[in-house]
Parts: sequence; structure tokens; C-alpha cells
Amino acid sequence: MKYQNEYRGKEEVRKILDELQRIVTREHSIMEICGGQTHTLVGYGLLDMLPKKITMIHGPGCPVCVTPISILDNAVELALEHDVTLFSFGDMLRIPGTSKSLLEARAEGGKVKAVYSPLEAVTYAEKNPNEEVVFLSIGFETTMPANAYAVDLAKKRGLENFSILVSHVLVPPAVEAVMSDPLTKVDALLAAGHVCTITGLSEYGPLVEKVKIPIVVTGFEPLDLLQGILMAVKQLEAGEIKLENQYGRVVKAEGNPAAMEVTRRVFEITDMEWRGLGVIPRSGLQLRPEYADFDASLRFSLDTCKIESESECIAADILKGIKKPPECPAFGTRCVPENPLGAPMVSNEGACSAYYQHAQMTSI
Repeated sequence: MKYQNEYRGKEEVRKILDELQRIVTREHSIMEICGGQTHTLVGYGLLDMLPKKITMIHGPGCPVCVTPISILDNAVELALEHDVTLFSFGDMLRIPGTSKSLLEARAEGGKVKAVYSPLEAVTYAEKNPNEEVVFLSIGFETTMPANAYAVDLAKKRGLENFSILVSHVLVPPAVEAVMSDPLTKVDALLAAGHVCTITGLSEYGPLVEKVKIPIVVTGFEPLDLLQGILMAVKQLEAGEIKLENQYGRVVKAEGNPAAMEVTRRVFEITDMEWRGLGVIPRSGLQLRPEYADFDASLRFSLDTCKIESESECIAADILKGIKKPPECPAFGTRCVPENPLGAPMVSNEGACSAYYQHAQMTSI
């Protein structure tokens, strides 16, 4: 297959669904880690097509959703109180902090700019040496290399007015944390293919041994996900527990060594707070001491204290796969994309957003 539409073919979808129906003999709960995968499952109606014995659970793989409130509040503070030009990926702008979002901070006069790449912030800092420029550096393993490269480049160019506000998180520790929750019932995992494109597979074999369930590295198109589900179900029905790679056309065992090298050179592992999940040991990254001059939290003496998550939003239960978005009393009423109570309703990878969008489309 060479083209995207080949991974959406109805005949191939039907073949896999028929095979699943034929081989499944008992109930299985399978968690997809990535929010992009959730949007495919919901948006294409795949959840309704699967055999009734297969339940899909939506995991914590939405980087925007797990960015803690304290980081959002720090970003708002930078924009409004420190005369900083703050650069951020666009899907962070409407995420609610304690009192306001970055979009609201911009409306109040804060200099907040949406960008597609951290290099845009580096270029801006170089052209405007009299402005303090901060990039809100968030995300899983997929965004870490580009953000690390931006810091490394700023150091090489001697930029003294550029820094980053860091909230980078790692997938394997999150999987362990979710699986350790007694309320979470997961029989197999679909791992995020784009993460493994960067990291490779070396961390996932040991992860299988720790969590004692099958893990299938999976892509993002309908056929990718159905093939991943089929591979997971075959293991479960056969009583096997191993790592498999459905996304072999992109994910290689060694990953992307150059991307991992720049990440390791700039960042080091640390404990990290996750929105809705609390502090997970060794689950995030911070700048190494030799790059401390580019740490916005140090440069501007930001308060990094932990802040309790919003009480009404059930994002924690959704991120752990304990509940589905429609089970939230506020879903689609008090919590909508235009006025969200929590991050999963805002983010392009949020489970609540996926269910809300699909409900809107099917009601037309």
C-alpha cells in the first residue's frame, strides 16, 4: 500500500471485522494509548463495528490533556506579568488553567503566538534581541527532539533572550501507572506508532514483561487500528503475551537515533506531574544543568507548586480508561469545546473532543 486511502478500504475493513468475529470467544478490553487513534476509532465509527465482546478503552496519550494546570498557570503568568512573548502550539491556547487560558491571556494584552514549530520561536528571538521569548515546550517523545534541537540551536547561536517552559512526558511510565490502578481493566495495549518512530522498540519489550499484557505498536488509519486490534485479540485468544509491531512501514526497532541523541543531550529524566494522574516517578524530562540558562521556570523564578485538578471534570478517570466521555454529567452541556471544563474537550487528541465531534456529525 502506498496511499492513505488504501488504509481506509471498506472491503479490507470488512475482512478484518469478519475475522475478529470469527476468532473472538470471550470479552477483551483493549486500550489505545494515543488520542489520535481514539479520534480515528470514534470518527470512523469503528467502535460500533467491532464485535460486542471487544471493548476499546481510551488511554492517557493526549499530550495537551496531561499537561498540568501549574504549567498553564506559569505560561499565563509569563504572558501577563513578565513582558514575555510566549510561543505555543495552537491546541494549548484554549486549555483552561486555574483562572484563565492562554487565549484569554492574549485577549487581556498578553503577547501569545501560536506556531507549528519551536524553531519559529528561535528565529523570532534572534530577530528581536530586546524581547524575552519563551516557548511552551510540551508533549510526548514525538515533540521532544524538535524542542531539544531548538534549545541546542539557541545555545549555539548565543541567544540570551530565549528559554522554554518544559512539560515533557514519557509513555512507558504512564502505562505502568495506569495499569497499577485497580479500577483500570486492560487486557492488551495498542501503542502509539509515532512515539515508537522516535524511540524504537527497546523500551516496549521490558514494558510487556512489567505489565504482563500484549502490546501492539499500531498506526493511525482505520486499517492500522483494526489490524492492531486483530493482532492483540489473536494473542489474547492464544494466551500469549508479547510485543508486536503492526506499524512496520514506519517504526523500526532502532527508532530514530539522531532524534534520540539530541533529546538525551539536552534533557534528562525526572519525576513529572501529569494533569489528572498526579506525579509519576521518572516519567518526564527536564533540561540538563548545562542548558539551565534556557529554563524559563528558573529565569523568571516561577512557582512550580502542584495544583489540584478541577473538581467537576472527570479527566483523570477518562485518561485511565475507567470512564468514557459520555459518562461525565457535564459532557456536551456544561462542557463543550467553546467552553471546556477540562483539557480532553479542547485538544485535537482529547477523547471528549472526539466523542463530541462524532455526536455532532451523526446528529446532522
